[in-house]
Amino acid sequence: MASKPKQQAAKPAQKKSSAKPAKPAADKPVVLADVRANIDRIDRTIQSLIAERAQLAHQVGKAKGKLAQAVDYYRPEREAQVLRMVVDRNEGPLSDEVLVHVFREIMSACLAQQEPLKIGYLGPEGTHTQQAMLKHFGRSALGLPMGSIEEVFQEVENGNADFGVVPVENSGQGMIQITLDMFLTSKLHICGEVELRVHQYLLSRNGHIEDIERIYAHPQAFAQTSGWLRANLPKVEKIPVSSNAEGARRVRNSDEAACIAGESAAHVYGLKKVVNGPIQDDEDNTTRFLVIGRPIFPPSGHDRTSVLVYIHDKPGALFNLLSPFARHGISMNRIESRPSHNAKWEYAFFIDLAGHVEDAAMKKAMAELQGHVEQVRVLGSYPVAVP
Repeated sequence: MASKPKQQAAKPAQKKSSAKPAKPAADKPVVLADVRANIDRIDRTIQSLIAERAQLAHQVGKAKGKLAQAVDYYRPEREAQVLRMVVDRNEGPLSDEVLVHVFREIMSACLAQQEPLKIGYLGPEGTHTQQAMLKHFGRSALGLPMGSIEEVFQEVENGNADFGVVPVENSGQGMIQITLDMFLTSKLHICGEVELRVHQYLLSRNGHIEDIERIYAHPQAFAQTSGWLRANLPKVEKIPVSSNAEGARRVRNSDEAACIAGESAAHVYGLKKVVNGPIQDDEDNTTRFLVIGRPIFPPSGHDRTSVLVYIHDKPGALFNLLSPFARHGISMNRIESRPSHNAKWEYAFFIDLAGHVEDAAMKKAMAELQGHVEQVRVLGSYPVAVP
């Protein structure tokens, strides 16, 4: 099985201008007023170009004609292409992540000229899922906090939200089963993915570790910080809740309670860090989120396809499932089995594949697969997460 491909390809060589910015003479002091005047001039240019870009985005909307909803104007494959070009052009000093964030917000504001997208996410306000939603859609989208992953799916299916954002796996704790199980019955498609570095903090109202008698957190957060908790608070009661933000909400009125959550929850609910720095056991703790919606979008050039496959219970069934992808040179990034809920001891397989369902090799593999399995359903073909 091929390992998960890196999300960022090698940057192509950029043609650089021969002109070099003039350097101040060593004996000539920098005049702060002149530097500020140059910054102001550049700011005016940036603002003018952003306004011009917004006008062009509005023309794109007019060229598409009268569409029914804001969701009809949204093209994630195009946004992914734009952000990859931002990364390819970047020569510093700002990081790729910072520049992607800036351009994401510009695109979000331009799209909102038509109508803000409505995005359901696992709430309440202050969750890591909200952070993932903002990272992917920008702050011009209208976030709709939901009480459960099931509710996010339901609101998108009913058309009350254009898209939804739900967690699907953690780099240390693996898949989030409830999200996978929802695809067994839901007809929604996966339209995108977001990867978010997750830092877990111990938060309380007064910030005193000696006062803590109980800790609220999502079960995943307890699992991600189990080593630290055993070493530092082995006797404290641990109370699981539906989200870390829900734990923060409960803690804000009690000095005896603490929660495990991100910095955004601390700001929203007025909490203090009990210890300096995050407490997760894995420094590279990362959670992957899925963007769910109704359509399958065209290829972006660097895509992932997720499929759900039900197999016949017979010798060689798994081999027959995997071999078409190998024969057609398609890398498998992930495979996960879950009870199918159709009959006892029958299973469905969730598979992530490199490429888009419209690729020639993928079409051939999928056609060959049809003859060896009970049922196959494409959950989505979507751009690989941009940093």
